[in-house]
Amino acid sequence: MKRLFLVVLVLVLLGGLAAGGFYFQLNNQATTRGPGGDDVELEVAKGTTARGMGAQLQKAGLIADPTVFRFVVWKRGGLALKAGKFKLSRTLSPLELAAALEKPPLAEDEPFVVVEGWRIHDVDDALVAAGRADPGAYVKAASSRLGYTAPFALPDGILEGYLYPETYLLPKGRIDPKVLVQKQLDQFAARVFTPLEAELKGYKRSLHELVTMASMLEREEPTPSNRPLVAGILWKRIDRGFPLGVDATSRYELKSWNDRGAFLVKLRDENDPYNTRKKKGLPPTPIGAPTYSSLEAALRPTPSEFLYYLHDAQKNLHPSRDAAEHEALRKKYDVY
Repeated sequence: MKRLFLVVLVLVLLGGLAAGGFYFQLNNQATTRGPGGDDVELEVAKGTTARGMGAQLQKAGLIADPTVFRFVVWKRGGLALKAGKFKLSRTLSPLELAAALEKPPLAEDEPFVVVEGWRIHDVDDALVAAGRADPGAYVKAASSRLGYTAPFALPDGILEGYLYPETYLLPKGRIDPKVLVQKQLDQFAARVFTPLEAELKGYKRSLHELVTMASMLEREEPTPSNRPLVAGILWKRIDRGFPLGVDATSRYELKSWNDRGAFLVKLRDENDPYNTRKKKGLPPTPIGAPTYSSLEAALRPTPSEFLYYLHDAQKNLHPSRDAAEHEALRKKYDVY
């Protein structure tokens, strides 16, 4: 009997030692940080349990063993999981991951579309209509280069022309318009400046001149494949000292782009700096947000014998070599 008692005692002690060792091992693993790498965006569904979370973390490569995460949850006395998306670092330990998952999830982003050719005022109106910003807030944010970064020289005044038209994912609700402005500058750099940087260096025209020309092409020529030809005509008119005659420039400062009455008043205003029927050279600023195709056309214009052009009622392009041909086309297509 005495011998049996000693055997049982030894087994109990060994079991206790094993359990203690296992506890020590789990506790150590719970605080061991991950190896690092790219952050992981994880979505926690409503009703996810701690057990299910452990499996999800393992699948995402954030932990090696779900058992360790269940131990962490037990040690914490539970886990108040929140549904939503979380951005988690691969350097976090299981204990730190549990704490991160109890914090508020990431705000869900919503798309906001900046249409090709839109002016800064148009973007401002769209933000206001969507309840994303106060009237004038975006205009103010886009009226100075201060506080923004870009790999190219930003203009001293308004950033018109450099705010790339694209669909942007923005936090729900009201936003800081400066966040959108920086995103647009980043997109301009990625979509336009970086691909064309080698050509832009030492080019005979400045980036600002090219952006201004591109903004006119975006509004003036609806067919992207025609833009290099139109660009060639417009650059030729500038080089020869002829007024551009781009009517889109006279619409730039209108509250509504399609306000024909106000547009006709602008066309008769010889003092309007954006009236390129009267003023020679480029307008004072770009007149909207150009796409890559327009900027590429401004940089790589197609040489031709043409000096004029017009569009018929179906927006088809009709170039002409001189004033007489241009006038004949005006009569033919009833364009005045």
